[in-house]
Amino acid sequence: MNFSTIIGLFAAAGTTISFVPQAIKTIRTKNTSSISLGMYTLFSLGTLLWLIYGITDKNLPVALANGVTLIFACIILIYKLRYK
Repeated sequence: MNFSTIIGLFAAAGTTISFVPQAIKTIRTKNTSSISLGMYTLFSLGTLLWLIYGITDKNLPVALANGVTLIFACIILIYKLRYK
């Protein structure tokens, strides 16, 4: 594994972990009033496209980060749609 991949994995971990507190708060409180449906919809779509790009380009940091981030973003999006 080269230096660039290692940096990418650390960057991916940092940005992915940043979604954990929001996902936990949303799951616990079911309060999504301050979350923008449009933003999370577009963000989830963008993350899905980055995941596809990472897979097709065989870029582990991009694929891994966006795969996990997509899960967290979709959880928040589902709660936004379910608990209006």
